[in-house]
Amino acid sequence: ARDTVVATLRAQGINDIVFTREPGGTPLAEKLRDLIKQGIDGEVLTDKAEVLMLYAARVQLVENVIKPALARGSWVVGDRHDLSSQAYQGGGRGIDINLMTSLRDTVLGEFRPDLTLYLDLPPVIGLARARARGELDRIEQESLAFFERTRERYLKLAATDSSIK
Repeated sequence: ARDTVVATLRAQGINDIVFTREPGGTPLAEKLRDLIKQGIDGEVLTDKAEVLMLYAARVQLVENVIKPALARGSWVVGDRHDLSSQAYQGGGRGIDINLMTSLRDTVLGEFRPDLTLYLDLPPVIGLARARARGELDRIEQESLAFFERTRERYLKLAATDSSIK
C-alpha cells in the first residue's frame, strides 16, 4: 500500500515526502518500540503501561519529526497513528474509551492526520500473514479474539470519522 501511495503522490508532482512509522521514528521512540514489541526480561507489560509508552513514542515523533516536516511544506506519510492505539489498546485490550480519548487529547491536542487510509483485512488472514513472516512480536502473539475486537473498533471509528477512508 505504501508504494501505491508514493506513486500516486509523485504522479501529482509531490516529491517532498517524509515517511514515519509508529511506534518509532526518533531515537527515544525506537527504544520504546522495542520495549512495546518485545517486552523486557520476561516482565509482564501491563495494558496501561503499553498505551502510555505508545503515546510517549507518538508525541516524540509528532513534535520532533512530523510537525517540523509539515512546517517546511513536506507531505508526511505514516504507517500508523493514534487510530491504531484507539483500536488496538481501546478495542483489543479493552482500555476504557474515556481514558483513550483523554490520553489522545492531552498528548496530541487538536493534532490529527488530514487523511487516514484504513485497509481492512479479516484478522484470520492478517494473523496468517504475520505467522508466514516468521517470529511474532508480543502483540502479534495475541489471540484471534483480540484482533477481532481490534478490527471491530477500527470499523466503528471509520464509520464515525470522515477523515478515515
